[in-house]
Amino acid sequence: MGVLLVNLGTPDAPDTASVRRYLAEFLSDRRVVEIPKAAWWLILHGIILRTRPAKSAHAYRQVWTPQGSPLAAMTAAQAKGLQARLGAGVMVSWAMRYGAPAIAAEIAKMQAAGVTRILFAPLYPQYCAATTATAMDALGACLAKLRWQPAIRTLPPYYDDPAYIAALAADLKRQIAALDFLPEVLALSFHGMPERTLHLGDPYYCHCRKTARLLSAALATDFPEMRCEVTFQSRFGRAKWLEPATDAVLAAEARAGTKRLAIATPGFSADCLETLEELAIRGRETFVAAGGTHFATLTCLNDGEAGMAMLEALVARELAGWI
Repeated sequence: MGVLLVNLGTPDAPDTASVRRYLAEFLSDRRVVEIPKAAWWLILHGIILRTRPAKSAHAYRQVWTPQGSPLAAMTAAQAKGLQARLGAGVMVSWAMRYGAPAIAAEIAKMQAAGVTRILFAPLYPQYCAATTATAMDALGACLAKLRWQPAIRTLPPYYDDPAYIAALAADLKRQIAALDFLPEVLALSFHGMPERTLHLGDPYYCHCRKTARLLSAALATDFPEMRCEVTFQSRFGRAKWLEPATDAVLAAEARAGTKRLAIATPGFSADCLETLEELAIRGRETFVAAGGTHFATLTCLNDGEAGMAMLEALVARELAGWI
């Protein structure tokens, strides 16, 4: 029996060539970019892959760790922590949708170890076609090539699961209490998506809003004077994206007189480039430049006690009947 934790992906190194390979794979996914293929191919290869890799490599270098990219290092730590909690009777591994280790390669390792039942666990609390569905696509492509397929279960989205909300609330309360200031505003920043995905039926926006509503209510008792605001980060391209945009909100709050602000990312299971560079570095610069004085980026659940206890509970629930 096995559990395969899956996250988005990362380049192999913080250099231009590695980032270009990663972006080429990521941005070629039809789930990620849904404009006509021919037009997108020209944009991707004629413009984006010529200019963006160097900028992204610079950003990655600011947050790279001795263990590799933050996302890879933390996903590996989560797998190690979950293995310790579940014991020797369950093999826990991890993979990335884009880059290494690949989903197919990890499933092959699990089968070679004698695993015949696998819980496939995308670490995305809120369902999105560009994250959850494309991970499932990769799983399906892997299974399609196997003569002897393992039995498969999949971890469903857990955006409103009481265990998830409780873990977020406990971890954020701990972090906020440890700050040397009380935030006037807590920005709950989710990764952005083009607005058209909402109109096409993707539940992501609604899932984010429900997570934020439940989490805000859970925090209100301890911090009644702290206002929670939902934002969406990482806009890309000219299309209209889900709003309000995180960078715009940070600037607008500071200009309106907010001096003390913290930002949390409930949709990210582990800290990564988007939290450690986009928010912690550039987000701080935006807020301070607009007049803010106190800014804190709160960490994701990562492999902390609250997050690992939640992950263990979710996984144990889905393994029921197999264990």
